[in-house]
Amino acid sequence: MIEIIISVFALIGGLLSLLGAIGMIRFPDVYGRLHAATKSATLGVILIMTATFLFFLLYEQLFVAKVLLTILFVFLTAPLAGQMMSRSAYRTGVPLWEKSIQDDLKAKMDKDKKKVKAKS
Repeated sequence: MIEIIISVFALIGGLLSLLGAIGMIRFPDVYGRLHAATKSATLGVILIMTATFLFFLLYEQLFVAKVLLTILFVFLTAPLAGQMMSRSAYRTGVPLWEKSIQDDLKAKMDKDKKKVKAKS
């Protein structure tokens, strides 16, 4: 039964990583590609690392704290890095996909520009 659980974690993690890679190829703009790279790939890596942790814990009787720290590190850094890259792309003028219908960041950026102009 334990083998099945570990295998399911590893397979779902691999599938999510594959979907993230396909999304990076298929999505039309930088923002969609970053979304695919950060969301599904992060969860895929976390699931694969969880399977690794369970394998060592249950079969080798080793508590590998480095694997848990890796999970925590990936969970904290990958989405934040994706958000910072997409915000940088937006600030440097990388256009949205022409069929995008919503731009939530535009109002905030316009508001920030008005504040900067008022201060200077």
